[in-house]
Amino acid sequence: MTQTKADVPPSNTSDGVGCHGGKDEMRRAAAAAGKSETLDRYAADYPVGPHDQPQSMCPAFGSLRVGLRMRRTATVLSGSACCVYGLSFTSHFYGAKRSVGYVPFNSESLVTGKLFEDIRDAVYQLADPEKYDTVVVTNLCVPTASGVPLQILPPEINGVRIIGIDVPGFGVPTHAEAKDVLAGAMLRYARQEASQGPVQAPRAGRSERPTVTLLGEMFPVDPVGIGMLLEPLGLAAGPTVPTREWRELYGALDCAVVAAIHPFYTASVREFHAAGRKVIGSAPVGVDGTAAWLDSIAEACGISAALVGAAKDRFLPLIKATLAKSPIKGRITLSGYEGSELIVARLLIEAGADLRYVGTACPRTPWSDPDRQWLEAHGVRIQYRASLQQDIAAVEEFKPDLAIGTTPVVQHAKQLAIPALYFTNLISARPLMGVAGAASLAQVVNAAMANKSRFDAFRDFFEGVGEGDTAGVWEDVPEDHPEFREQVRRQMARAAAKRKAEEMG
Repeated sequence: MTQTKADVPPSNTSDGVGCHGGKDEMRRAAAAAGKSETLDRYAADYPVGPHDQPQSMCPAFGSLRVGLRMRRTATVLSGSACCVYGLSFTSHFYGAKRSVGYVPFNSESLVTGKLFEDIRDAVYQLADPEKYDTVVVTNLCVPTASGVPLQILPPEINGVRIIGIDVPGFGVPTHAEAKDVLAGAMLRYARQEASQGPVQAPRAGRSERPTVTLLGEMFPVDPVGIGMLLEPLGLAAGPTVPTREWRELYGALDCAVVAAIHPFYTASVREFHAAGRKVIGSAPVGVDGTAAWLDSIAEACGISAALVGAAKDRFLPLIKATLAKSPIKGRITLSGYEGSELIVARLLIEAGADLRYVGTACPRTPWSDPDRQWLEAHGVRIQYRASLQQDIAAVEEFKPDLAIGTTPVVQHAKQLAIPALYFTNLISARPLMGVAGAASLAQVVNAAMANKSRFDAFRDFFEGVGEGDTAGVWEDVPEDHPEFREQVRRQMARAAAKRKAEEMG
């Protein structure tokens, strides 16, 4: 982690809008500080409900990851020191190999506007065209709530693009959608550049065939597999958004159609629509999914039925045979926060799994409807904006042979002696598309379900050790003190009542 303004002491709070203030107070502060338009746009793009927000990591991790994976891109965070530390740690845990710029603040620099001046100075120091194409500056919760106006940073310094975004935890529900915040901002900038004249060609040059831009992060083999599916149609796989380099954004905009493989990229879709591009949903997973996706591509691009039929005749039998070779037999519940949960669910069902529940932290959008309709027709319960409690309730209700989910869901399932797999690292990070995708899940899923006897043995061995307050090994059984719990409950109730009274004046 690189601190770009070492002479400014960091602080976790500002006057009245510290992290301790709660989401509602920070939203009010941000609106009063001039961020209403940004928050209203986020509320429309990333609707919450039925509850407030899924439980997942800090949303800013998503946009941070997008910037850190791009060549010639500098990333700067402005936020509380603890937040920046946590985000930097997480980004390097997930393989980032570049420094994260940090512009700290204290109450004085925040309320006097000095923080914005520090950010501007840091950006000018970083804007070296020999090193960077772009500098991305991100406001976290407290600077957003305080109205730090990144939008008035110069759009370009010394030929280096400057992009400022707000990614507050009280405005962007998930880290998946924060990827869209930055991807959409970059697409908007690139679209405006392209409308003004010639732009730099992608590193590999322009494709001789019309391309399909792929929207959503995916396993590196998947774009190759999609390209194979498109070849009989006279098309090619274009760039994947979020891109790995700025010039790829021009190639992404210069496409025949956009495939929203991950269906929550609302801001990015808006930019593609502004560029006159069609967007289709779903993905080429399994037999049914691949056939329907090829039909959608063909309809959007005006491709003849004969060419589509030839592509289906070439690939669908291979996918069907691959799925039949390693069937999945067992009941499964599935949940995650990456946005690919519905297409993974389709693939599991086509592989033979008895899938009962899909929970996703992302919202319902028009581009997830094809998958939703197919899954519901197969008797699957779908929960958008799923909470941890809903995911756990599904595990307890359906008693699956395998629970695929987030870390706490996996933990809960294993405590019930149910085999479980972490969705992000063990399922999402695999090929899913075409023939390669058909072969990717069966081995890991079947191996996990085969471990049921081991979980039973663990449960029997540790039974009686204790859980919750009594977990572990004790010389004496811990004594419960419900009076302490009641005392703390009363203290919290009094504090909440006091806060409410102060808010009402």
